[in-house]
Amino acid sequence: MSRDGGVDAPGVDPQQLWLASGGPRRGRRPAYSREAITAAAVALADAEGLEAVTMRKVAAQVGAGVMSLYSYAPDKETLLNLMVDHVSGELPVTDPLTGDWRADLKAIARHQRAHMLRHPWLPAALTGRRSPGPNTLAFLERALAALRPTRLDGTAKLEIFAQLTAFVAGHVAHEIAQTTAAQSPDRVAAEARYLAAVAADGHHPELAEALSAPARPLTPEATFTRFLNRLVDGLDTG
Repeated sequence: MSRDGGVDAPGVDPQQLWLASGGPRRGRRPAYSREAITAAAVALADAEGLEAVTMRKVAAQVGAGVMSLYSYAPDKETLLNLMVDHVSGELPVTDPLTGDWRADLKAIARHQRAHMLRHPWLPAALTGRRSPGPNTLAFLERALAALRPTRLDGTAKLEIFAQLTAFVAGHVAHEIAQTTAAQSPDRVAAEARYLAAVAADGHHPELAEALSAPARPLTPEATFTRFLNRLVDGLDTG
């Protein structure tokens, strides 16, 4: 991260980040740990959003000088990797699998959704390339174990987990946006009137037919379950 909070690093060295010591890279013994700094950054993101996470604000949270934190996270990409893996430690990795890989994948996706709703900044953080840390790898290991009963090769298993995670992240981002929009009933009503007018203009027969279909439950859980079932049940493992 640049001194004003922008990104100025070319990338993250995963071996240096995850296999080296979590202490500072140089200088005298510090009064802060990488864990404490990461937890402070996560708390900021949870409370104010990802854009609020700057070294200056994180330093204020832990009571440190800004410059002292660069020994732990020299750029924003490093800090984001630390944050993602930190919260990934909340995901369950020891519950027994059922052996029904579709049911197990759906359970994994539901855990991911609940996890991202607790940390609404995660979908945006996951859009960049992240280097998996120990907690992330533990959850990946669980997903690969869930897919063991299939005939898929390793590459296909990794692709399915990436596809599942991308689906959940995209759905949660949409869900959060919809929740925000629902807090403005005038806007929701205006959009409904607009779609009704478009459907009645005779130029969009497919849309008119779609909008006339019987309504389905629109609770967030019901909608997520429908989409998830279509995704997982339609996977080709041949």
